[in-house]
This record gives sequence, C-alpha cells and structure tokens, in this order.
Amino acid sequence: MNSDEIDAGLAPTANYQYAQKVGAQLFVAGQVPHDSVGNLVGIGDRPAQARQCLQNLRTLITLHGFCKTDIRKLTVYVVGNPQDLADTWQIVTAWFEDNVPPATLLGVAALGYENQLVEIDATIIQTAEN
Repeated sequence: MNSDEIDAGLAPTANYQYAQKVGAQLFVAGQVPHDSVGNLVGIGDRPAQARQCLQNLRTLITLHGFCKTDIRKLTVYVVGNPQDLADTWQIVTAWFEDNVPPATLLGVAALGYENQLVEIDATIIQTAEN
C-alpha cells in the first residue's frame, strides 16, 4: 500500500497492495467495504457494503488514472441467499447506470473479514480512445 492510496481515502492495510499498474492495465485486489480508516461499513447491510466497495474501486481507479468505463470485467462476491445476490446486483447495476461490463455474480460462504458480506473485483484496461 502506498501513501497516495491512503491520501486518496483508502484504508491503510498492512501487507496489502491495492493495485498495480502495468502499461494500460490496472490489476486490482478485491475491494472490500472498509471506510478510509479501516472500519467495516454496513454490518448486515449488503447494499451499503456494495456501495462502499464500488466507492473504493472508483477511488482506486481514479488515483491510477483510469475511469469507470475502463472496467472491462467485474466479479461480485456476496454472502447470502439468491435474494441477497439480487439485491446487491441492483446496487451494482445502478452504479454502472444499467451498463454493467461483463460480470459474474457469485454466492459465497464467507469472505475475508468478520461481518463482510460483499467484495468486488475488477479487470481494468485503458484503451486508446479513453
């Protein structure tokens, strides 16, 4: 993690690299629902956690000179039942203004932090037209 990421509002996390830029690609770690000081946002609230993950993703890609339209693939992990997945997906589609890139929505048994219900991973590639 570098100081630019902390200055941009991402939580300081030991032994963790948020992203690595290689040419026109940004390789990102899955974004978790932490606020700028590392508190888990939205305990028990999947939509709130999805919004925080997306906010963190936006912060990260902007910091590295990319934009939302550079997101080429998305993976959304949700702890819960099919309705929980559908509710979370509504937040994702609204954030992308109904123009979601190719995506996978996965129901999982658990995620990395206690009370974490959502994590979002993305493939980011900048094209010459952006």
